[in-house]
Amino acid sequence: MAETPEISREGAQAHPPDAVMTVSDMEAWFVREVLPLEAILMQYLRHHWRDKSEIDDLRQDVYVRIYEFAQKEIPRPAKPFVLAMARNLIIDRIRRAQIVPIEIVADLDALGMAADAPGPDRSALARDELRKLQAALERLPPRCREAVALNKLEGLTGREIAARMGVSEATVSEHIDKGMCALADMLYGEPAGVRRDL
Repeated sequence: MAETPEISREGAQAHPPDAVMTVSDMEAWFVREVLPLEAILMQYLRHHWRDKSEIDDLRQDVYVRIYEFAQKEIPRPAKPFVLAMARNLIIDRIRRAQIVPIEIVADLDALGMAADAPGPDRSALARDELRKLQAALERLPPRCREAVALNKLEGLTGREIAARMGVSEATVSEHIDKGMCALADMLYGEPAGVRRDL
């Protein structure tokens, strides 16, 4: 008796992991599984990327990466994969923004500095920035400071923070948003006449 392929919730045939996907099968998967996640993806990108003018480009880059990956293997389930791909793209963009192009500094030895070790001036600036950040954190309200520290310093998710603090995820999100805005104002100043209340 021949095996029949599994049927997905939409009624389309799901291919076994070792089956070869055709381009049309992959495109159908992309339309069926990835594109419906666009609202979630856009919300994630808006929440995690400061320059709102780049959100549409980020979305397209995420789609390109997913499509290229899916040519080798269809990721299941799609939602965590899409969000992980978005996170990795954001991390890559941040890293790229911090890298000096090799054409600008072709020969590090000619500059008389070690590539891996920051100079004394950079170390002093970094220590000064850390002191400013610590002082700004201490000026936040206690619950707000706790939520920001758990999220940004310890890397906990909203759900984990909510469980630890005994509040809802919405409250955690509100604490983090207010805290980050307040920190930005304290560290980078705010325009004259504009005040954000905690």
